[in-house]
Amino acid sequence: MIDFTTFEELDFRVGTVVKADDFPEAIKPAYQLQIDFGPLGILNSSAQITKRYKKEELVGRQVIAVVNLGTKKIAHYKSQCLVLGAKDANDVILLAPETELPNGQQIL
Repeated sequence: MIDFTTFEELDFRVGTVVKADDFPEAIKPAYQLQIDFGPLGILNSSAQITKRYKKEELVGRQVIAVVNLGTKKIAHYKSQCLVLGAKDANDVILLAPETELPNGQQIL
């Protein structure tokens, strides 16, 4: 268990995927995403979502991500945010706002 103060330190934001590429160097199948978080800029993320989503479907899609976890190096790629999803029996389903929101909108 973590205390609520620790949870409050996480910065959840809405962003729009502007680019999705294959990531053949990843150990598990993944995409390299570039996500526009408005005033925070464009951040990179590695996402293991290749079973459910095609690259072309991701561009223009809004997602929710944690943007203040620091950079994690995955192979040669620097992942700067963690895209959130829920896992069902076979795959990961991306979390997204119900209606379109401004890029960078903070999740409260």
